[in-house]
Amino acid sequence: QVQLVESGGGLVPPGGSLRLSCVGTAISFNEYVMSWHRQAPGKERELVASITGTSSTPTYADSVKGRFTISKDNDKRTVYLQTNSLKPEDTAVYRCSARHLFRRAEYWGQGTQVTVSS
Repeated sequence: QVQLVESGGGLVPPGGSLRLSCVGTAISFNEYVMSWHRQAPGKERELVASITGTSSTPTYADSVKGRFTISKDNDKRTVYLQTNSLKPEDTAVYRCSARHLFRRAEYWGQGTQVTVSS
């Protein structure tokens, strides 16, 4: 059974950094598009960053370009989101997802809370 488990969230002051991790079980990252999403209270869910299974080409939302970096380690079945220069508006629950490249299959983690506040 595929599972995704996020960690690394927390409370940081503006300008701080966090490294989020998403560990997968029973899944080969090469076959999936791995993504990070976030949702703040009262707001729509936002796709923050994605990385493709084979080419590992990253894409980012305009709101995080130049500040966040997505990467993955296929052997460790882990996808990371390095978040730098955090702003209060980055406060949200961050969740990772895995969408299969060729068949209809998508999985989600439970999320990790990121709070940016002084």
